[in-house]
Amino acid sequence: MFGEARLRDIADRVLKRASADQTEVLISSEESHLTRFAESSIHQNVTERNAGVRVRSILGKKTGAASGNDTSDEGLARLVRAAEQAASFQKDDPEFQSLPSPQPIVAVDAYSEATAAFTPEERAEGVKRIIDRAQQNGLRAAGSFSTVADEVLIANSLGIRAYASSTVANVRTVVMGEDSSGYGAHTDRDVTQLDPDAVGREAVEKALRSRAPSGIEPGPYTVILEEEAVADMMRSLAFMGLGALAFQENRSFMSGRLGERITGENITIWDDGHDLRGVPLPFDFEGVPKQKVMLIEKGVARNVVYDSYTAGREANRQSTGHALPSPSMMGPIPLHVFMGPGTATKEEMVAATERGIWVTRFHYTNPLHPVKTVLTGMTRDGTFWIENGKITRPLKNLRFTQSILEAFGNADMLGSTLTAVKSLYGTFVSCVPAMRIQGFRFTGATEF
Repeated sequence: MFGEARLRDIADRVLKRASADQTEVLISSEESHLTRFAESSIHQNVTERNAGVRVRSILGKKTGAASGNDTSDEGLARLVRAAEQAASFQKDDPEFQSLPSPQPIVAVDAYSEATAAFTPEERAEGVKRIIDRAQQNGLRAAGSFSTVADEVLIANSLGIRAYASSTVANVRTVVMGEDSSGYGAHTDRDVTQLDPDAVGREAVEKALRSRAPSGIEPGPYTVILEEEAVADMMRSLAFMGLGALAFQENRSFMSGRLGERITGENITIWDDGHDLRGVPLPFDFEGVPKQKVMLIEKGVARNVVYDSYTAGREANRQSTGHALPSPSMMGPIPLHVFMGPGTATKEEMVAATERGIWVTRFHYTNPLHPVKTVLTGMTRDGTFWIENGKITRPLKNLRFTQSILEAFGNADMLGSTLTAVKSLYGTFVSCVPAMRIQGFRFTGATEF
């Protein structure tokens, strides 16, 4: 970790060299550790330390950006020149107003010393417990155990100086037999809260239970989605249209629908960068403090999230603190998404289901129609048939093609607890319950 003082020094050296009308500096430093395993053996142990500097230069209504990781005086000078030169080549953007000015930021303690100090030997011990359990049951284990400590500082020529540090730990595994597989995962800021034994036990139990799967005809079914599957849909929903740029360009499912009911009344979704149940960051990548934004409230579309640019396109609109690093073609995106819980346990969902399908998680999901929120993908690593209130047999995987909003409109039972699920790539983290949905559309079957 560089520490706040050193990052401030780098930012100050950039700003002193800048001659643009306005300048922004984004510095991110990360120390990541990853232990990978496959075929029940650790095959990779990686540590990466890096710091990146991104400069955004404003010349009138023109914007340019450049990035690099050379923090020497010469390297920073080259970066400033590159950003300013890039800006000089651009056309004026009449909708650009200004970089943001400083606002008070409420700090959040998202850093765990235990996570930052976790050793390769300790990761290996956690992996060993998963592998041992798999081998004891004649199965093969693959997966990863990672710990990350990072810090970010945003500064600009208008006076913003925003710094935060955080950690996150994640363990995940797929355990496989000859014709079956099972999945388990756990994410937390504090690595001591992870339980590799529980992750391995869950994956092994599903792999054993899903042996000799049978097929089923595609069609609409009652489904019980575990939190991993719900989080996949939430991530897709966020990127499809919960940001202001898509909303303003009328390619969001929220466009023209604020104040309308778009899901069931039991669905409430919000973004909160301060909630410690996720992986918080109290400001965005422009240094604007994050606001808690109610996106969908009791089924009613309420808001989308803004950065300073999209806020400047609307009268009397302020940034909600959801900018991505510039330049971003996507505009602002909510990255700390929560769904309100219900009152049911997963056992109660099963007991209340006469005929249905249990889904552990989805695989290879892709949007088909963002405005209609239609998503397609496959089930994976534990799909089961439910009959008369019991899980009775394993199923071969199925392809689904389903509108997310329609699915959320047909959700009649929500889990009573929230689980943090980290995206395999990027920084998106959602905290979601399990969910039972009526009439979920499966459109294809597989041979495995």
